[in-house]
Amino acid sequence: MKVKCMKTIRILWTDDEIDLLRPHIIFLEQKGYQVSTSSNGSDAIDLVRDNHFDIIFLDENMPGLTGLQTLTEIKNLEPNVPVVMITKSEEEDIMDQAIGSKIADYLIKPVNPKQILLSIKKNVDQHELVTRKTTSDYQSEFGKIGMRLNERLDHEDWKEVYRKLVFWELELSASMDSTMDEILQMQKAEANNNFSRYIKNNYLSWFEKDQKERPMLSPDLFRHKIFPLLNKTERVFVLVIDNLRYDQFRVLSKVINQYFLTEEEELYYSILPTATMYARNAIFAGLMPSEIARIYPNFWEEDDNESHKNVHEKELLQEQMKRLGRSEKMYFEKVGSLKTGKKFQETLTQVLQNNLSVMVFNFVDMISHARTDTEVMRELASDEKAYRSLTLSWFNHSFLLELLKSLAENQVKVVITTDHGTVRVNNALKVVGDRETVTNLRYKLGRNLNYNPKEVFEIAQPEKAFLPGRNVSSRFIFACNDDFLAYPNNYNHYVQYYRDTFQHGGISMEEMIVPVVTLKPKS
Repeated sequence: MKVKCMKTIRILWTDDEIDLLRPHIIFLEQKGYQVSTSSNGSDAIDLVRDNHFDIIFLDENMPGLTGLQTLTEIKNLEPNVPVVMITKSEEEDIMDQAIGSKIADYLIKPVNPKQILLSIKKNVDQHELVTRKTTSDYQSEFGKIGMRLNERLDHEDWKEVYRKLVFWELELSASMDSTMDEILQMQKAEANNNFSRYIKNNYLSWFEKDQKERPMLSPDLFRHKIFPLLNKTERVFVLVIDNLRYDQFRVLSKVINQYFLTEEEELYYSILPTATMYARNAIFAGLMPSEIARIYPNFWEEDDNESHKNVHEKELLQEQMKRLGRSEKMYFEKVGSLKTGKKFQETLTQVLQNNLSVMVFNFVDMISHARTDTEVMRELASDEKAYRSLTLSWFNHSFLLELLKSLAENQVKVVITTDHGTVRVNNALKVVGDRETVTNLRYKLGRNLNYNPKEVFEIAQPEKAFLPGRNVSSRFIFACNDDFLAYPNNYNHYVQYYRDTFQHGGISMEEMIVPVVTLKPKS
């Protein structure tokens, strides 16, 4: 039975005993592959120069040009074509040289037809086979997730649902089936709609005095995840990457796991608003925003400038440690530029003398804002898949990766987390407010707000959500799903400018359900 290929796969097989391999070649031709042959390296190079091949099988031990010499010439002509080295030798140095020359596979003679077929499927047909298997697996999982969404879910259930959706999003993004990817996005939108309904019905109850079943929230993070580690080990390094979604972390983890083992990967809930000034201050203070404003009024700014509201994070963490009777030496730094990072690298030895080190990275948040403001960045991060790719590209060339390598070398336990995530918005909702209304696109705080209450989550009494109101009649409203809040003035321009941008502050799984991961150095 012939393999159903989108195109005919062309194979070049080079071996000085090629006539003896005729049965293998007939086997491949019967499977639908087109096979060209040569008996020496020089002829193979000429064939590669004049033709395109999808995969090349190359004998290592040939008279004249050796397999390794032929491989070098082929890679100069066609650097991306997969080459499979076949040899009688099992000497380690030959294997090392071949692998170092970026061969796709390595087979030891005598080879049988099924070995050859497996190598072709692995190196040429793999993408199509993976796509087919991934599509089939998600189709069977689609119904299960759909049934789960119709159940009465609690906060732990929602974390499980979000994990599954992120898993399939990453799996399908690596495949070629755009149709299934669209179906997943529809299911994800349905999940977010149900999640928003869950938050509307349950969020305020999390803060009732007799509530024992609330999830871990922003103020709980250090008390539940960081300080217990300090009780077990001498040094802990906490990396808070602003605006890092769970799917973005999963992509970065493939690089991180080259240097660290994952001891624990957990999800927790960001408080509302899912904005830096609220969620991150709550993390470091170990308190809800209204408690910070009441206990530490000097550390809580009432203006609408996010950068002003996060200038006291170090002091808030110090105060939290004092309240809990902790006396460990602490280092705290915010990294907002490459210059700051390089300066830190020079003093790493001194920093590691502290029991607890905390660094805040704003680069992912910068990518998000740059995408909103710059047309080129919108093209580079056109959708979630591209946004993840851009985040990974930054990470691979960042000071943060160099820092992680150094921490692994110095046997330092690391915790990576974030304050909130972000969601791509598309649907505008009209809101009318006065001049003092907060300008954030995913939530509003004001006293004279005009909106459709069915379209948002409203908190008319901010104190119930432990949020500071500016005056007695202040209220919060939050956008859900992929909505964003737009003023009627110059409405069309406003909507066009902000539609299809990544925003945070409101209610979605991407913004509220975020990672906290404990890592142990591999070495």
